[in-house]
Amino acid sequence: MGARIGYAVVSAVLVVYFGFVAHRGVVLIRHGSWVSVALGAAALVLPLIGAWFLWHSTRFAQRAGRLARELDAEGGLPVDDLPRAPSGRVDRDAADAVFAERRREVEASPEDWRAWFRLAVAYHDARDTARGRHAMRRAIDLHAGKAPESLPRS
Repeated sequence: MGARIGYAVVSAVLVVYFGFVAHRGVVLIRHGSWVSVALGAAALVLPLIGAWFLWHSTRFAQRAGRLARELDAEGGLPVDDLPRAPSGRVDRDAADAVFAERRREVEASPEDWRAWFRLAVAYHDARDTARGRHAMRRAIDLHAGKAPESLPRS
């Protein structure tokens, strides 16, 4: 629950910031010189890009959460029992061992969104966020019945 609250707070701060930037862009455009109009237009584009990114990230998190709840209801959610360092980080060797197992599951059943979800968790534990997000996108696409892109090899 703490992560959701943190995400909501950061999102709200970003929305307020987008508002300030958009307001500054309007003020610059109203100034009227060609330089201020150009800068104002650029300032108006930034909140649009930020809002798109925030929307996209929120949708991704909601879909991944939906898959986690469904997998948990089925009893297939990976158990978080890996050994951890005093800092709370997952032990790298243990994460690598679980990753190898999850990779074999995906290779055995490449169209199973559950296997891809568990692989995404293993990537996260192994601290490979980019591949973890890609694997989670693939799980989301498979769950939705879409033909996903192939996962890049490591």
